[in-house]
Amino acid sequence: FLDVLPRVTCPNHPDSILVEDYRAGDMICSECGLVVGDRVIDVGSEWRTFSNDKATKDPSRVGDTQNPLLSDGDLSTMIGKGTGAASFDEFGNSKYQNRRTMSSSDRAMMNAFKEITNMADRINLPRNIVDRTNNLFKQVYEQKSLKGRSNDAIASACLYIACRQEGVPRTFKEICAVSRISKKEIGRCFKLILKALETSVDLITTGDFMSRFCSNLGLPKQVQMAATHIARKAVELDLVPGRSPISVAAAAIYMASQASAEKRTQKEIGDIAGVADVTIRQSYRLIYPRAPDLFPADFKFDTPVDKLPQL
Repeated sequence: FLDVLPRVTCPNHPDSILVEDYRAGDMICSECGLVVGDRVIDVGSEWRTFSNDKATKDPSRVGDTQNPLLSDGDLSTMIGKGTGAASFDEFGNSKYQNRRTMSSSDRAMMNAFKEITNMADRINLPRNIVDRTNNLFKQVYEQKSLKGRSNDAIASACLYIACRQEGVPRTFKEICAVSRISKKEIGRCFKLILKALETSVDLITTGDFMSRFCSNLGLPKQVQMAATHIARKAVELDLVPGRSPISVAAAAIYMASQASAEKRTQKEIGDIAGVADVTIRQSYRLIYPRAPDLFPADFKFDTPVDKLPQL
């Protein structure tokens, strides 16, 4: 693909390095001095900054990048403060002022986008999830189907949905931890948004959280694979009916870690998974009687199955 792109070279020395003269806008062959390209665009800054310059001065003459989610693409002009006598009228007021051209809806969306970016940064979510969340928020906001709900609650629910749709689900508690909104309110908005947009999300499974939980607990790959196998078998054998995938994953990690040399307590696992100790114990009691059938055949036991804690 790269070979198809046109490449500027010297006709006499095709392999030589080309030197750019930004002042003249020329591209010169380093071997013979032939100008092989002219009117080269200088992509550097158009100003120089000195140490005694005031920090308040902004030499940039361009605004932010165009935002397609806002009306008119958020293209606007900001007029700087005047310094000369011609900039002020007889009463000392500035003649040229910035009009507040941004509509209230755009301002609300900008604040929501900022909050979404902040939340995503706190839990290390990539840019594609932020973009999807912004799009979801815009759709919900323009439909006006969630009137009366705070924009922060809608933004938090949109982030939760975007994570599910992108295949990297986060728990309600994880979203709640980086948001100012209660788990119950995020849950309500989540259901309302799915109904309003007539969309759906895939059901979460134990495997969606396993690698992240095990990684945060510092467990080796063998224990993670065993915990994944235990959780999957428990679901297949219908040992945990009505239990949330998160609590089943936590119980499977507890069982796998207790059988290995890298043991973790219920509290350690509960803190990472966001579930209570008693919830882990309840799910563990359901799968414990079939423990011999749940472990993978190649698992190396540090503690035999019959010596696992019975709780």
